[in-house]
Amino acid sequence: MKKSLGAKTIAFPVPAWAIGTYDADGKPNVMTAAWTGICCSRPPCMAVSLREATSSHGNLVARKAFTISIPSEEQVSEIDYIGVVSGRDRDKFADLGLTPARAEHVDAPYIEEFPVIIECRLLHTIELGLHTQFIGEIMDVKAEEEVLDDKGQPDPARVRPVIFGPGDRSYYGLGAYLGRAFSIGRKK
Repeated sequence: MKKSLGAKTIAFPVPAWAIGTYDADGKPNVMTAAWTGICCSRPPCMAVSLREATSSHGNLVARKAFTISIPSEEQVSEIDYIGVVSGRDRDKFADLGLTPARAEHVDAPYIEEFPVIIECRLLHTIELGLHTQFIGEIMDVKAEEEVLDDKGQPDPARVRPVIFGPGDRSYYGLGAYLGRAFSIGRKK
């Protein structure tokens, strides 16, 4: 029997990603966001939902661009710090010894040390309530060669992305390989 939990922000998996923006003076900033994900195939797009209270929100509106830096499990303390400290008060890159890299295709920084980077150009802004959802067209995806599979695509087992558990507010690893998509169901 299932137990009702009420209307809550609980779904799995929820990523823990760093959203990169520049402020008005060109200072790089990153924040951790979990309310993110792919939202369209053509054009390829990402959705990122941010609270207006964050400095990244204003930066994104002004620059019309953002990056997503996807950390690996060994960078869990960095992604947590990025989410608990404000860019208004601290230089998160300097604090963590991380390198702000300038994106090639959009006006936003990314974290050089994180294995996968997505560069997005702002397409749409939707006011939802506490959060604003920003829809960005993916202009480029970059990945460290060591996380690529034999077909040149990021391998989740090699990236080992950080997953956020919204119910217990904890971080997790990805989990085991289960089978090939669009294939294992055909065996039924």
